[in-house]
Amino acid sequence: MPEPTPKPRDALDWNGVLAEQLEWHWNHHLRRRFEGLTDEEYLWEPVRGCWSVRPRGTHGPEADGAVQLGAGPFVLDYADPEPVPAPVTTIAWRIAHLVVGVFGQRNASHFGGPAMDYAGHRYAGTAAEALDQLEEAHARWRDGVADLGAEGLLRRCGPAEGPYAEASLAELVVHINREAIHHGAEICLLRDLYAHTGHHGAR
Repeated sequence: MPEPTPKPRDALDWNGVLAEQLEWHWNHHLRRRFEGLTDEEYLWEPVRGCWSVRPRGTHGPEADGAVQLGAGPFVLDYADPEPVPAPVTTIAWRIAHLVVGVFGQRNASHFGGPAMDYAGHRYAGTAAEALDQLEEAHARWRDGVADLGAEGLLRRCGPAEGPYAEASLAELVVHINREAIHHGAEICLLRDLYAHTGHHGAR
């Protein structure tokens, strides 16, 4: 049987390839693993000193330089630079990071999304609200990437990306997809630990 003739590079739908990199994982793995997330799981702290999302005024971990950021009734534990070793973070923290730092800031810079930063975001106090925020941020990213076209992928990122200003949007898409898959897998692992450890956490 003859081998298939490979397509020339310029005949590939690179927008489709990059979209599928994340979308297959999101639709066939992550989304179903996010289903049924409870508020208790969302805020579960598996070890002492976790970073999380907390009601404003609630005491967080005493890490060097740690602050609490947020514009609403819930705040995010945060430090820049982060402590060494980096703290373990809850599902709530990881979803917030995806919403703000992974998708949200890039949606604002490149796809017409609302202004987004860690200090100004209104963090979700419940799992359902957090997942709604995540789905909205992901959908804007997905649609924005799909609309770039071949020429858009070659456009440089610009000053919004700081030291990566001269990188192409294609390189940014690969990076953000990788970040989303990585942090999504961390959330899945925390759900597994929650289910298999009798919910034992910080003491």
